[in-house]
Amino acid sequence: MSIIPYSRQSISVEDINSVKNVLVSPFLTQGPKVPEFESALADYFGTNYAVCCSSGTAALHLAYASLGVNAHSIAIVPAISFAATANAFRYLGCKVIFCDIVAKTGLMCTRHLEEILSMLPPLRKEQMGFIAPVSFAGRTAPLVVCSKLANRYGFKVIEDASHAVGAWDINPDDQQKIRSGSCIHSDVSCVSFHPVKHICCGEGGVVLTNCKKTAKTAKKLRSHGIERPFDEGHETPWYYEQVDLGWNYRMTDLQAALGISQLSRIKCSLQSRVNIAKRYKTLLSDQVFSDGISLPDFLEGHAWHLFVIRFKHKGSRNRAYNFLKSRNIYSQVHYIPLYKHPYYQKIVGDLCLPGTEDYFDGCLSIPMFPDLSTEDQDRVVFELKNFLELEN
Repeated sequence: MSIIPYSRQSISVEDINSVKNVLVSPFLTQGPKVPEFESALADYFGTNYAVCCSSGTAALHLAYASLGVNAHSIAIVPAISFAATANAFRYLGCKVIFCDIVAKTGLMCTRHLEEILSMLPPLRKEQMGFIAPVSFAGRTAPLVVCSKLANRYGFKVIEDASHAVGAWDINPDDQQKIRSGSCIHSDVSCVSFHPVKHICCGEGGVVLTNCKKTAKTAKKLRSHGIERPFDEGHETPWYYEQVDLGWNYRMTDLQAALGISQLSRIKCSLQSRVNIAKRYKTLLSDQVFSDGISLPDFLEGHAWHLFVIRFKHKGSRNRAYNFLKSRNIYSQVHYIPLYKHPYYQKIVGDLCLPGTEDYFDGCLSIPMFPDLSTEDQDRVVFELKNFLELEN
């Protein structure tokens, strides 16, 4: 029986040809494809600037550093996210506070966020505060409320939009669409181009912003903190200076070429994900399913990076994972609460956030990717039904 992964990249002939064209060009690293990709991304997300880099984690690190995160800073991060959302703050010595999530959605709980902010002492002159809402599984984070709270308490907002390319929500104030990554309600947004994400570059990421200064700093820091002050017409155009301590976080032209090709068909890719999600909703509507699992909300604007089901009975999730794996169907848990990792346990101690614990006890991501065939989807549903019947 063939293996069905929980996710995988979708690579077309056009993608392959785009990379081949770079391989026979004069540039593999710092050529014309990176700025071309940046321009296309800024246009797609509706931002003034896009700064591409080597990974989603690098994008977070660059974004945080460009906004001035340091050892005096405080950052509030949802407890359910990939570790990089919090880790990139710690790279800069920043204190991280974990915010609870809403169990039904996996998104940052704004009530708990407000509670945290209200209990913090006022920021000192040398301090900066940051809120990092995560647009999770394809659903946009509560950016409007996060932005209002940030303004009230003097914090900045950085959206981790890695799960939500193409996603949108409705602003409750004016009923207008809010696009994930657009930076209308955030200072910066970050996106990952890991193979299982909506746009695959092998690895890669982008810092999105509407602030010229932030974009300029991110570009400098992604290349060792080096600036080239003189134009080609100057007598020493080769001259460069390291003005800050940066990193080698540059994206290659190979990655950018793949990204450009992937971005050109993002609309079709998103529609495939929506179609698969709708089909899951239909197939998982029997009573045997509703007795054992709950499904994610089906809302317009959901980009369906993940399809997360939640088991209603304690212990079922782990048994389901092993049952499906024994039938060559791979699923995944997104995510272990960050405060449960040994590194963060040493920092925050024994933390227990109710929404996070409720979500984590039952969450399981079942296969979801644009090339998932109807036959494989039927097989996932069939085996999931078999498992739930055995549980009853």
